[in-house]
Amino acid sequence: MAKHETPMLDQLESGPWPSFVSDLKDQAAKRAKNEEGIEFQIPQDVVEDILGVLELSYKHGRTHWKHGGIVGVFGYGGGVIGRYCDQPELFPGVAHFHTMRIAQPGAKFYKADYLRKLCDIWDFRGSGVTNMHGSTGDIIFLGTTTKQLEEIFYELTHNLNQDLGGSGSNLRTPADCIGMARCEYACYDTQDLCYDLTQEYQDELHRPAFPYKFKFKFDGCPNCCVASIARADLSFIGTWKDQIKIDQEAVQAYIGGELVSNAGEHSGRDWGPFDIEKEVIDLCPTECMWMEGKELKIEDKECTRCMHCINVMPRALRIGDDRGLSVFAGAKAPILDGAQMGSLIVPFVKAEAPYTEIKEEIIEPIWDWWMEEGKNRERLGELMKRQGLQKMLIAMDRKPDVRMVQEPRHNPYIFWNEDEVEGGWDRDVDEFRKHHQR
Repeated sequence: MAKHETPMLDQLESGPWPSFVSDLKDQAAKRAKNEEGIEFQIPQDVVEDILGVLELSYKHGRTHWKHGGIVGVFGYGGGVIGRYCDQPELFPGVAHFHTMRIAQPGAKFYKADYLRKLCDIWDFRGSGVTNMHGSTGDIIFLGTTTKQLEEIFYELTHNLNQDLGGSGSNLRTPADCIGMARCEYACYDTQDLCYDLTQEYQDELHRPAFPYKFKFKFDGCPNCCVASIARADLSFIGTWKDQIKIDQEAVQAYIGGELVSNAGEHSGRDWGPFDIEKEVIDLCPTECMWMEGKELKIEDKECTRCMHCINVMPRALRIGDDRGLSVFAGAKAPILDGAQMGSLIVPFVKAEAPYTEIKEEIIEPIWDWWMEEGKNRERLGELMKRQGLQKMLIAMDRKPDVRMVQEPRHNPYIFWNEDEVEGGWDRDVDEFRKHHQR
């Protein structure tokens, strides 16, 4: 019999989709039976108390979790999120319910035995409840006590060669798409760049010193499978400089129905007869495509790399050969001032190890500016909005680029004064440097 009555949670199991409530009940039953004979290091009924406190939160219309508190592992300021229940008498199993962020492997590639070892640690020293993966990208261990934190950290680092992820006002765990490992559209090695920056900036990851959190995310192409342009303070999105490659015979094969569009042969969906005008050309956001007789033409200088045409006709259209990445800055979810998408700051850079240009000319100057000018709990995008993209470009010693502006008078970040047209930009850079030298 369940420890707590949960009529409101039970309703969440009634829909057509799998429910986290059912998963929690299964985990609670497993811990109660404990057929493996595990000597749990935290209360055996912890998952039942999770259900109980959540039911109470639904009943009262407010949370019963307290957030925060100074809790962590020695030497690290990040990686552990302190949580406590405000009803410890009713739910003693979750009086302490700390969350640990575990650094995920590149592109989230695992071996089964490694996952088993992670789960064994968490079954023994935590609630056994995980989130694969959190919005930052980490493996999330949900719920343990203060006493177990150092024990878990020791087992992770000494036995699994595994580190904690980022939390707090620091660099969060960098995350990347599957990249060149399996994707034909990848324009750079996302896993290598993600790993390189993760290793380079370990101190920034584990010892919070920023005004607020900071995220790197790496998308191998403009399909943006990790949604970096919407979530990352600095997003690195693969692109190419030359022309889209066109196989005119394959274009005709799509038109004639010999090839199935939209990856239909793999999607299990019948998309119906293909109409290139309706499904490709008319949907091009810059109207840079047209048919000339039986040939598809593309005005590549107008192409914004939206990937739609390539996704619809992957056998006919391919990404170019002169590949690299674009850098966008300032994306975030709603915090102080609403959601923002990233703004283009570097149209193209070659992504080649050891990535010196990315580190020394993009990341570190931005951090220097943000750490000096940013307010407490102000994301990079909010500082950009407050002071203007122009200030950041001065800090980076980069000149404004027409590609940073969607259309004249549309972008509010960049303003040109009359004196800036003739040598004013260089003067602003000199003044900025003098200020920082002082």
